[in-house]
Amino acid sequence: MAYDEEQARKSRVVVETPNESEVVSSQSVHTPDNGGISAGIVGVLVVVAIALITMLVLFWMSNQPTTDNANLTAQQPPTVVQQPAPANQPPVIIQQPAPATQPAPIIVTPPAGGSTSSSASTTTADSVNMDSTVQAAIDKRLTDDPELSTLGITASVIDGKVTLIGTVKTEALKAQVERVVKQVKGVKSVDNQITVLA
Repeated sequence: MAYDEEQARKSRVVVETPNESEVVSSQSVHTPDNGGISAGIVGVLVVVAIALITMLVLFWMSNQPTTDNANLTAQQPPTVVQQPAPANQPPVIIQQPAPATQPAPIIVTPPAGGSTSSSASTTTADSVNMDSTVQAAIDKRLTDDPELSTLGITASVIDGKVTLIGTVKTEALKAQVERVVKQVKGVKSVDNQITVLA
């Protein structure tokens, strides 16, 4: 109230009139206080504050995992993808030709008496030469036969004994290879180790 009274005192106006009577009129004038905050500014500040709070709440909620989704995910059984069983296919067998066998080196040790028998070394050398000749003949026969050349059969000869290794599709082919090898001159016996794949 003191403020209103002071304002009223300062705003007294003395008006002189011609009849020399003094008339004092008092007017109370309220001037707007420029130091205060208007209602419009308060309204704008409230709207801005609400917008900021709303954005913060939405940001906070977007970063929080929802327990409903986590529970639903935990309750669902895992998805099982079944692939059809592969069709029964025969195995693929790749047969490489056996490495060319070389005759083993022959080591002749002299007898304790110091003399060597020339007939023993001669027969061993002849045996090696004979095996290599038989080997070459068998290889030629197998490669010249159009049916047998594609089989990849390997034959090795030691002292006239022939060992056959490889795979064929039928027993008849196995017997045919053995028959062709037995016809070669110098073959004493045949060890047929060819396997038959059904």
